Amino acid sequence: MRPHRAPIGHTRGSAHHPSKFRQRLRPMAGLLLALCAWSAAAGAEERPVEIHDRLVESRPDSRRIALTLDACSGKFDDDLIEFLIRNRIPATLFATRKWLLANPVGVAVIKAHLDLFDVEDHGENHIPAVIGAGKKVYGIPGEPDVIHLRREVSEGARAITEMIGVPPHWYRGATAEYDAQAVTEIEKMGYGIAGFSVNADSGATLGRVAIEARLKNVKSGDIIIAHMNKPASDSAEGLSVGLLQLLRQGFTFLRLDQVALQQTP
Repeated sequence: MRPHRAPIGHTRGSAHHPSKFRQRLRPMAGLLLALCAWSAAAGAEERPVEIHDRLVESRPDSRRIALTLDACSGKFDDDLIEFLIRNRIPATLFATRKWLLANPVGVAVIKAHLDLFDVEDHGENHIPAVIGAGKKVYGIPGEPDVIHLRREVSEGARAITEMIGVPPHWYRGATAEYDAQAVTEIEKMGYGIAGFSVNADSGATLGRVAIEARLKNVKSGDIIIAHMNKPASDSAEGLSVGLLQLLRQGFTFLRLDQVALQQTP
């Protein structure tokens, strides 16, 4: 059973249950399969798809958004996490087993603030969720077969359960791109695939001004993706300014374990 979390002004939704995931993912799996069929008919190689999601909004004036932070490999951006703690901004953290093992201090800080942070599965070794010999995303090799994909997902989840103490229910693959077979397999394992609608830092490569500019365009229902594994980047500085501005504008931040998602083009 998942430990109790402080609701931060909102009740936890039921969308995180695996059966809900399966309902949510079927349309995306169907879309990916259709794209594969079209590519095959056209003689083109199947291309992985970046999944985009938004929050399901009960009211058009709700001004609810979600912050998600990826911890791929690398270090712990303590400036960013301490900023979130000071300002009581909840976030969903997608961590790999590799990152968890390399950052015990970061793990301890996160575990001490599970009222704010929901930790979800980013895989064992940060391998893209595309299957087949020679397949790559942004130059990063994918999985040779389904067995390796299942291990990437399950071992990442096992590490979170053992080190954080809360089993994950969402999955985000390395590079956030997927092929149809990978989506189907992840769905069979009972995990929802967490997309996004606003890419705040482009893999922690953007400068402060560019990050702030992207956050100025955030709208109600958006899911922000950024990174918490590169403390030498401008992510913490840019996010700190941009997120405070969103708070001043009346936005409320939610974790993904509190909401339902809907897919967008």
